[in-house]
Amino acid sequence: MTTIPEYYTGKNVLITGATGFMGKVLLEKLLRSCSGVRNVYVLVRSKAGQSAKARVTDMINCKLFERLQEEQPGFADKIIAVNSDLTQPELNLSKEDRSILTENVDIIFHCAATIRFNEPLKDAVQLNVLATQKMLALARRMKHLQIFIHISTAYANCDKDLIEEVVYPPPVDYGKLIDCLDWMDEELVSTLTPKLIRQHPNTYTYTKALAEYLVQQEASHLNVAIVRPSIVGASWKEPFPGWIDNFNGPSGIFIAAGKGILRTMRASNDAVADLVPVDVVINAMLAAAWYSGSQAFNRPRNIMVYNCTTGGINPFHWGEVENCINMSFKTNPLEQAFRRPNVNLRSNPFTNQYWTTVSHTLPALLYDGYLMLTGHKPRMMKTITRLHKSMMVLEYFTSHSWVWNTDNMTMLMAQMSPEDKKIFNFDVRQLHWAEYMESYCMGTKKYVLN
Repeated sequence: MTTIPEYYTGKNVLITGATGFMGKVLLEKLLRSCSGVRNVYVLVRSKAGQSAKARVTDMINCKLFERLQEEQPGFADKIIAVNSDLTQPELNLSKEDRSILTENVDIIFHCAATIRFNEPLKDAVQLNVLATQKMLALARRMKHLQIFIHISTAYANCDKDLIEEVVYPPPVDYGKLIDCLDWMDEELVSTLTPKLIRQHPNTYTYTKALAEYLVQQEASHLNVAIVRPSIVGASWKEPFPGWIDNFNGPSGIFIAAGKGILRTMRASNDAVADLVPVDVVINAMLAAAWYSGSQAFNRPRNIMVYNCTTGGINPFHWGEVENCINMSFKTNPLEQAFRRPNVNLRSNPFTNQYWTTVSHTLPALLYDGYLMLTGHKPRMMKTITRLHKSMMVLEYFTSHSWVWNTDNMTMLMAQMSPEDKKIFNFDVRQLHWAEYMESYCMGTKKYVLN
């Protein structure tokens, strides 16, 4: 088999979700480590008066792309921004752009999705399910497509304790659900959502499960693979340690703890915190496309699914997360902290509720009272309320553990050459959690808060 960089040489790659956290890291890594790639088409919608091209130009001027700029000054010439909206019919592509894509694209990475856990069901279906359906329809028209990589989540099947690397049938027929949502008003959908999602904790995991099944059913003759990352965190090594650019998922919680705002949180100390660094996920995605794309004429009967997780190989627990956060932010404090960092995880909901009142609500009310007396606008209670909403959404994941089969990930690594294993490293056995968490916490300080 060819090496991974050799496989991408001369290829045209299409990325959706390129302006998102994972999409940016994918774009940077692809251009830096597979410098022979011909063009990278990125589907981007115009936003707030900014064209797709302007948004991409802004994006590649951020810190993430500095190393690439030094190593390959002309890299931007390979990025082609394509104006598109995945929620619109025909992806809102112009005839010219559609023709260019169908004639040229060899590889697709479909990363676009809503990652808001509490997205209204109609919107979540639109962004996670229907957009995937439209992308598959476009892919079927492509004359040279070798592989379609669909990015899902390891929690798509979180209603099961053991999650194999297979596509599971969803609780409802996605076609019937789409038809029903079409005529239902928002109020009715909101009322029915808990019954529809059943054992799923939110609309995000539910619609990602539907999207996986849709991919399996509608891929037709396409060569498809699904990559399922768990909780995606800051970079481990590439392009530099600790890169993070958002408050999503654990990052916002870490920052709140570092600021001394978050003092108590419902979680099981013994539950596995299945964090996975973003560069590990991206390396696995690039390797999965290489492996399946190279096997285009000898592909497996079933869709290849990769559980990109850490818990079964190098487990890290929420109790350890607590210790690492407290140590990191006490050693390297955040500026303008509300209090000294000292977060405590509690598995008992009643104990947690008591400490929420004592260490969150009362101090926030007192601080807001002080602000009002000194002629300032109160703000802390608003911050605490927002924090509590975020924590309620995450509670399900911090209080449960799952077992993911990772045989396909192990197989994929075994197929790689020693050099590829270095360049596209996703061997999480080498990951030292205390060091990673320190660079993650410092990354929030350096790249998110500054």
